Amino acid sequence: MNKISIRFFGDKEVRAVWDEDGNKWFFNVVDVCSVLTDSKDPNAYWRWLKRKLLQEKSQTVSDTHAFKFIAPDGKRRSMDALDSDGVIKLAAEIPSKRSVGFLEWFTYSDNTIDGQSKKKAYAFFESGMINNIEVGTTKGLRQIHAYIFGGLYDFAGQIRTLNISKGGFKFAQALYLDDTLKQIDKMPEMTFDDVVDKYVEMNVAHPFMEGNGRSTRIWLDTILKKRLGKCVDWSRINKIDYLNAMIRSNTDSTDIKALLRGALTDEVDSCEMYMKGIDYSYYYEETTDIEKEDDKKHSGESDS
Repeated sequence: MNKISIRFFGDKEVRAVWDEDGNKWFFNVVDVCSVLTDSKDPNAYWRWLKRKLLQEKSQTVSDTHAFKFIAPDGKRRSMDALDSDGVIKLAAEIPSKRSVGFLEWFTYSDNTIDGQSKKKAYAFFESGMINNIEVGTTKGLRQIHAYIFGGLYDFAGQIRTLNISKGGFKFAQALYLDDTLKQIDKMPEMTFDDVVDKYVEMNVAHPFMEGNGRSTRIWLDTILKKRLGKCVDWSRINKIDYLNAMIRSNTDSTDIKALLRGALTDEVDSCEMYMKGIDYSYYYEETTDIEKEDDKKHSGESDS
């Protein structure tokens, strides 16, 4: 099983695996228990609830299937999982004030730009298109952006002509953006420090009106793969740590280099690693209520 998906309810993961035979997703039961309860040990909670439901002859337990998920120790272990209908039934069995909000979140149809572009980002790897882009150049980044956001934004793959800012930080001025990108294209990328320096400069340039962060993280991984035979396991990088390190990288790249170096893996051809990276990449772009209020104070902003 190498096709996975991770959705985030707040800051908690709900992992899923794709069942080729049934042609549907199965969701990790322990993750659902963790989301809906305050239990310090959701594994123990599920064992208790499972015994209770068996005594009550509930259909929920018999609907579970065993799939392998990565455990905290890095090993794959068999865990109970339910399909979408089973998760809805399970939520009804758990007394929780979060149940209504969880079910609204779990059952919604994601036809948003983020939802659709995320599916396209998955397909970018599965179709093999990711292997055909020009690595380490603005052209290659434009190819990534055009694929992921094509049909969703009319400016997909197009360099912006307007100035933008985020949280009070102004990105490269549109008037000089073409020259800036040419200089970035010329930057070396032979060492890890070279590659991250180039990534940081592209982040400051922010060539697109929207979708910069999601595109440049894929772009970064393609460079790391080509030059070092590595990519980033984004699930090992905390969202807040990453965002803060990227903010500081405008003047000091020490923290972002430390975070990325500590998350390097040689699983460059793993579909699971790539899809997990996409899930976390989109999670990084989800704004909190505080961030949304702050964004209202600034105009013409885009994601990082």
